[in-house]
Amino acid sequence: MLGMWPLLLLWGLATPCQGLLETVGTLARIDKDELGKAIQNSLVGGPILQNVLGTVTSVNQGLLGSGGLLGGGGLLSYGGVFGVVEELSGLKIEELTLPKVSLKLLPGFGVQISLHTKVGLHGSGPLGGLLQLAAEVNVSSRVALGVSSRGTPILILKRCSTLLGHISLLSGLLPAPLFGVVEQTLFKVLPGVLCPVVDSVLGVVNELLGAVLSLVPLGALGSVEFSLATLPLISNQYIELDINPIVKGVAGDIIDFPKPPKPIKVPPKEDHTSQVTVPLYLFNTVFGLLQTNGALDIDITPDLVPSNVPLTTTGLAALVPEALGKLPPGRDLLISLRVKEAPTFMLQNKKATVSIAAAIHVQSFVSNGTPEALFELNGVMTLNAQLAPSATKLHVSLSLERLNVKLVSTFSQTFDASHLEEWLSDVIRAAYVRKLNVVLDVGFPLPKVLNVNFANAVLDVIENAVVLTVAS
Repeated sequence: MLGMWPLLLLWGLATPCQGLLETVGTLARIDKDELGKAIQNSLVGGPILQNVLGTVTSVNQGLLGSGGLLGGGGLLSYGGVFGVVEELSGLKIEELTLPKVSLKLLPGFGVQISLHTKVGLHGSGPLGGLLQLAAEVNVSSRVALGVSSRGTPILILKRCSTLLGHISLLSGLLPAPLFGVVEQTLFKVLPGVLCPVVDSVLGVVNELLGAVLSLVPLGALGSVEFSLATLPLISNQYIELDINPIVKGVAGDIIDFPKPPKPIKVPPKEDHTSQVTVPLYLFNTVFGLLQTNGALDIDITPDLVPSNVPLTTTGLAALVPEALGKLPPGRDLLISLRVKEAPTFMLQNKKATVSIAAAIHVQSFVSNGTPEALFELNGVMTLNAQLAPSATKLHVSLSLERLNVKLVSTFSQTFDASHLEEWLSDVIRAAYVRKLNVVLDVGFPLPKVLNVNFANAVLDVIENAVVLTVAS
């Protein structure tokens, strides 16, 4: 715990600010409503509240019974002013209503958490019969935002107290003087019983926060590892995490590409929403990984295109006859597309596009024969990227917008390569774009923060980033 203090002291001066994001990380701004839901969910259906039941007393001795706090040897033992207290026994917590959670974020420090609940206590009354009491209790705690030894955000309980509200006698008889005794005793005992509830809740929430540090596979090509890039920040409405996405190849090697040319201007977050900003850097890096692994290369044969897209020397002769020389008609074509450099992903003006430069080799071949080179082109494909979020990923689907080609070499006469652009576009749409979308189906992983579901997020493309906004 002592090792945490230097970080906590630093955060006292650090709060989120609007403006430019200088890093290339994924910026997550998690609304306090999400933290409240995580706390509430930890209390529903789990063992945390059940573990409190019966804990005011020991197994064999009542809170106010013989051997208890006010029993024999206690504050008001036999022979005292209220000797009748010895007749009280077995007073235990038998009911604990689901607490109502309220939060207040403390900029530069952490969170103030209030749990309002009602405690039901059962025991034997001093005059015989069942004694049933109900007490309203507010558990108030101050929690610091820190970082664990694993490098994940963590909430640390720094102070906890209980405020005892109205006490009701539901059944049984309890002399009026003992009411004050019961009240004083509960005031002393309940913090030790209910403050551990807060600690247990924070344990569950910290597990969810710990999921930020995760390794997410990118199919068979590699993975994305998320880690905190900077210290967590906190405002009066949200917690801000700058999460570093590290893209790795299948062998564990880090794939690194230059930062975007301009910093990201992060838009302000609206109240009662959580916001995740996915940087251009992540898209470019993943596409760089695809290029490095050869996943962007393809050999296109006639069986990969529909019959209305001719992939024969006959069809080619109708477009650029001079490219065939004396080659006979009716031969099949093989189009080899090789991407020699990382594609360029662009995010701007509410539009996402990707530019892929490729060497296009066109060859003819016959069954069981050696392909014969016809010509080589340099092509630049501009593809529109449709972005769609799911619960934990951002999915990208590509469609060809345009293709530009230039002739590099030919085995016969030179020709105007632009005459091939429409035909090649049809080939690329039918075979290449389809392959790319299969490869991209794995999706771009989003950081896991408090189980926020991004499926219904509002998506906005800004300059150099994609912003996802989720209503709390």
